[in-house]
Amino acid sequence: MKLILAIVQDKDSNRLANEFIDANIRATKLSSTGGFLKAGNSTFIIGVDDERVEATLELIKKTCQSRKQFVSTPVTLDLSMDSQIPYPVEVEVGGSTVFVLPVEGFHQY
Repeated sequence: MKLILAIVQDKDSNRLANEFIDANIRATKLSSTGGFLKAGNSTFIIGVDDERVEATLELIKKTCQSRKQFVSTPVTLDLSMDSQIPYPVEVEVGGSTVFVLPVEGFHQY
């Protein structure tokens, strides 16, 4: 058995949750926040048998595609620097970050 932690952008989370339901994959969805863009994410916690890991990863890969998006740079309050006006910067967002961990024990009470 493996524990899969999948961090996905909020825009992909509802679609992924529906795909999990259709594939009979049980997942717990947690709201989370990314550190770089400070944007909303969803973290899925999924426990699957070893033989279903690859199918689960393919489902995540198919559903959570990366895309380009413009974000504003943060305004600095450092007076020693020249005054900076925030300007949009193109960054790649979306996709998924996935961790697959071994499970030593599984219990349901």
